[in-house]
Order: sequence, then structure tokens, then C-alpha cells
Amino acid sequence: MEKIHTNNAPAAVGPYSQAVVSGGMVYTSGQIAINPATNTVECNDIQGQTEQIMKNLGEVLKAAGSSFEKAVKTTCFLADMGDFAAFNEIYGKYFTSLPARSCVAVKTLPKNVLAEVEVIAEV
Repeated sequence: MEKIHTNNAPAAVGPYSQAVVSGGMVYTSGQIAINPATNTVECNDIQGQTEQIMKNLGEVLKAAGSSFEKAVKTTCFLADMGDFAAFNEIYGKYFTSLPARSCVAVKTLPKNVLAEVEVIAEV
């Protein structure tokens, strides 16, 4: 098992890794819309936050030797299911290979962001 870390994505805000590679698969931790350069959430809308999430995920996947195209499964968490269509518009630009997905609404996310996404992908 290999723990993955990149300075191009936000550092873990707790006792966990950005991702772990095991058995030819990468398992990312959930990424939120923190800009790693400033360590802050800079967008207040779902589109901007989703773009930042995808940038963060892309960097973690790259550090693990993977990519969006190798995604097998994603899990998406939304603070408001009313954001579903706008979230999907951005999400679809990145996950063009159409991996399996779960998307659920949750009461609250870390730092009160609007979305969080985790990915399982081939390496």
C-alpha cells in the first residue's frame, strides 16, 4: 500500500491521506473546494467549487499515476440537491469516461462547502 501526497492539492485536514494506491487501484479521499495555494475556499457557488474540486482531484490522481479517464467509481456529496444539475454540468466535463457514481445530499460538509467528491480509479 502506497500513500499519496501532492502539494498541488489541499493537505489533509485530519488524520488521513489524500489517496492510497493498493492492488493497482487508487482510492482518493474526498476533495473539497480548497485552493491549495491559499488554503481557502474561494468560490461561493456550486460551479466554481466543483471546478476547484476537479482540479484538486486531477492533481491527486496524477500524483498516483492515474487520471479522470481511469476512474471506475465516484461518490459525490452535495449540501443541496438543488445544485444537482449545475454540479453535473461541471462534473461531466471531467468524467467523460462515465464511471459508476453515487450522489447523495448531506446535511453539512467540511468548511461548509457545497460539494465533495471521492474517486476510485485504476493506476
